[in-house]
Amino acid sequence: FQLQASGGGLVQTGGSLRLSCTPSGLTLDEKAIGWFRQAPGKEREGVSCIDYSGGRTWYLDSVKGRFAISADHAKNTLYLQMTNLKPEDTAVYYCAADDKECSIVAGPYPVYDYWGQGTQVTVSS
Repeated sequence: FQLQASGGGLVQTGGSLRLSCTPSGLTLDEKAIGWFRQAPGKEREGVSCIDYSGGRTWYLDSVKGRFAISADHAKNTLYLQMTNLKPEDTAVYYCAADDKECSIVAGPYPVYDYWGQGTQVTVSS
């Protein structure tokens, strides 16, 4: 299956973007679905995750209060609403999924089994 992220772009500091991810060949039910990012020269970094079974969410400390993860079961789509963006948020953002819970696969050093092509987010100062 594929996990294609979209919605990235170039914004100024303080701006907003909404990323979307609609998996093909996979339904989002009973999976941990989330986002991680990777900036040039840096390690992969978990951003947010949601457990479909219980709706529990996880956020990287630096994005708490600014980013919101959500899922539309009817559309089989995952979203990441990003507000008050900062230059340090600049990275390629990837949508990811796993059969295990967010508590296992999410975190600052994510270990998802599945991810797809990312979308570039650039925040100018």
